Amino acid sequence: MKPNSDNPVVVEAAINGMTPKSRNPAAPKSTDELIVEAIACLDAGASIIHFHISGFDLSTQQSVDEYAPVFRGVLRERPDAILYPTGRVGETMAERMAHQFVLADMGLLNMGYFDPGSVNVAAEEDESGLPCGGAPYVNTYDDCRLMFDEFSKRRIAASIAIYEPGFLLVTLAYFRAGRLPPGSMIKFYFGGEYSPFTGKRAITHGLPPTPTSLDALLGMYRGCNLPWAVGAFGGDIGRSSVLPYALELGGHVRLGLEDFCGERVPTNVELIGELASIARHTGRKLATAKQAASLLGRS
Repeated sequence: MKPNSDNPVVVEAAINGMTPKSRNPAAPKSTDELIVEAIACLDAGASIIHFHISGFDLSTQQSVDEYAPVFRGVLRERPDAILYPTGRVGETMAERMAHQFVLADMGLLNMGYFDPGSVNVAAEEDESGLPCGGAPYVNTYDDCRLMFDEFSKRRIAASIAIYEPGFLLVTLAYFRAGRLPPGSMIKFYFGGEYSPFTGKRAITHGLPPTPTSLDALLGMYRGCNLPWAVGAFGGDIGRSSVLPYALELGGHVRLGLEDFCGERVPTNVELIGELASIARHTGRKLATAKQAASLLGRS
């Protein structure tokens, strides 16, 4: 895709994640804060909003009870916005994702997330620079089949994160088989220098946020026509070398305080503003929510 005024940049803003206010006071936490922040990011140029609620250990109903007021509050003011939640703790994938299905059945959710693979997530480095702590993040092949089938059945577009190249191999297999949910979007998650869970330096995952890394992934991506985005999990995508390169190639962007780690303390709106300035230099504007829905085949 060639960058021009007819190819605006879809921005997914991950507005809080697990980032505590002690690390960044701008991270929204309460229902009111989440609504205000989501609307501010949409007004700044984001078209997709991803957010977390108070915990992963809530029941399905408790999760729905916390998510639903935020969805309703944002959609009341910005009905074209695309919003989606994160997962929850559960023994099976169906339990971990049940709240997404309930929100979809309530007519609130038209995009969901799924990460089609497994990866080690390091919490920090020891005094020798070796990874320690953390935990494996596991999504099996059977989990992938269940989620993609459920999303397709409910017409939930999938926001698909690629932490490692193996995640992309799975996604491409479903694409070739015609089994990906309509409206899906691929996000290449490059590994930053920090753990977004602790804010400390860490060996995280995947490839570094460089043009060479993006070329490697796009080399695998040939033949797939789904829109793709770049992000830096535990880094600063706005100041990476991969961002202007991705924009020139027609890519989109995921950013926000869930992913951001670094020496500065920005707001979500500031990160979107920085991206808008870089995009202008490549001849592109940020997509409105309506334009994003059209690009994703949701309109």
